[in-house]
Order: sequence, then C-alpha cells, then structure tokens
Amino acid sequence: MKKYTNTGSKDTRSGFGDGLTELGKTNPNVVALCADLTGSLKMDDFKNNHPERFFQIGIAEANMIGIAAGMTIGGKIPFTGTFANFSTGRVYDQIRQSVAYSDKNVKICASHAGITLGEDGATHQILEDIGLMKMLPGMTVINTCDYNQTKAATLAIAAHHGPVYLRFGRPKVANFTPENQKFEIGKAVQLTEGTDVTIIATGHLVWEALQAAETLEAAGISAEVINIHTIKPLDEEAILNSVAKTGCVVTAEEHNFLGGLGESVARTLALHQPTPQEFVATNDTFGESGTPAQLMEKYGLNAAAIVKASQKVIARK
Repeated sequence: MKKYTNTGSKDTRSGFGDGLTELGKTNPNVVALCADLTGSLKMDDFKNNHPERFFQIGIAEANMIGIAAGMTIGGKIPFTGTFANFSTGRVYDQIRQSVAYSDKNVKICASHAGITLGEDGATHQILEDIGLMKMLPGMTVINTCDYNQTKAATLAIAAHHGPVYLRFGRPKVANFTPENQKFEIGKAVQLTEGTDVTIIATGHLVWEALQAAETLEAAGISAEVINIHTIKPLDEEAILNSVAKTGCVVTAEEHNFLGGLGESVARTLALHQPTPQEFVATNDTFGESGTPAQLMEKYGLNAAAIVKASQKVIARK
C-alpha cells in the first residue's frame, strides 16, 4: 500500500490565507470581505497588500453576503470569510436568494468548521453546513483535507464561475498532499488501491482514513482510500469504479451523517449499484466544548472508528 508522510502539521485556514495572498498578486478582480475575523481567517496579508480590495464588514454577515453578490455585477470575484457557522447558518437566506438563486460568482470561504473548532463549543461548531449548502441549486461544495490542498482549492475556485462553498478548519493537521498539486473541482483523488473495502473520506478525516488503512493492512485487509474534496458535484464514477472492486464502502466526515458526504454516496449507490455502507460521522447531535482531539475521540471521528466501521461493513458483504 502506498504510504503518505506528514510533512509538518499546518492548519487548513492558513492554506486559504496563503492562497488568497497569491490571488491578490495574480488576479486584480479578486476582492476579499471579512466579518471581523481577519486574523482567524488568515486574511491579514491580503488586507495589508491590497487595502483597496479588502472590505472589513464587521459583525454583519448577512450584509457581507449581499455586498459580495453586488460586487459580482461589476466583474469582481468576492471571497467572503468568517466561521463556517456564520458563513452558512446565520446567512442562509441571503445565500439562497442573493447568491445561489441569482447564480452570483461569490466564493463563500468558511473556517472553523466541524467539532475541531474545539473549545468554543456547540454554538460555534456547525455540523450541518455541508447539507445546507449542497442542497442549493448550482452551489459547488468543497471540503479540503490539508494545508496544501486548501491553498490549491482557493486558487482553483477563483477560476471557476459560479457560487462556491469552501470549507476548512482551525486546528493544525497533517499536511500530506503534494505542494504544487493541480486541484480539479469535482474530481476525486484515489490515495491507495485496495480490494476489500472502499474508504471515502473528506476534510480532516482523509488523514485518519489513511491511518486506518495502514492498521487494516496489518490485519490483512486491503483498503482503497478515496479523498472526496468536492462533495458537489460528486465524482460518482470514481465511487462506482471502486465499490465494483471492493463490494462495500465506509464514508468518513466531520459532519452530521444526515445531509453530508455519506448521504450523497448512499444516493449514488442506491441509484446505480446498491452496496453495503457504514457511516463515520456525528450521529444527529450537537458538539460540545473540548480540545479537537478529545472531541474527535468522543464522537468517533478518527482512524479507530474507521477501522471498526470497515470491519463491520466487510462482514455485511
């Protein structure tokens, strides 16, 4: 099995910040808007280098989305930045009406997603955002796994016309994907080849899936790991090709199992190739305060949970 090396733990939000900095130098139409969280979103370099293209909206997220939608009419490519909870739940009406319905070229960039926001607790830990955003017609939904991939995705969405939801996180996580990768929206990345079980993961759970695959290999189980960074549009071909070989699948995500990646995969399988599936996700619950590691352990969002789900789904074949 192919092995992956952590080249140094980095937060995915810094990948967004560095990608935005690069866009500031190369694309004069890119503008950035923030809801009073410039430092948390790593937007300081863009603000300092391009003050005429940076807009501090304050704690007025709905207004930020409306302004961003209006900017697209003049040919600008607005990137909005705040926590995932405030990027989606707080402003869903504005996103639906002013961005999605109108097909505006707004890039909604959301940090501190999932329970790995940690100590800020349940009120800030949104676990429903992927479901909210993927149900909007025309909305592209991306959930990146490490610093390098987040930076590459930030660059890629500037060249994509249409509304995008880009989801990333707060904690430092393993950085293991190629530094200068080409990010293809809607194209899954097969990380390992396997014959016994397909593990489809997104976001912070991709590295956990790779660790699970190593544990399974030691137990004589061959796992195929697929990184689904784009949840919508979903790479159905990659999923169906893999489960045709393995005959079962585990999906893993830092999100409620209702409405997330797992349900999108289940729909694909139900329509084209019914296959046993197990879900590694939160179970219809809010989060709580704690360190990211403590919360991932408590809510079963780690390599050990993926190993257990893999063993369970193999037994169902």
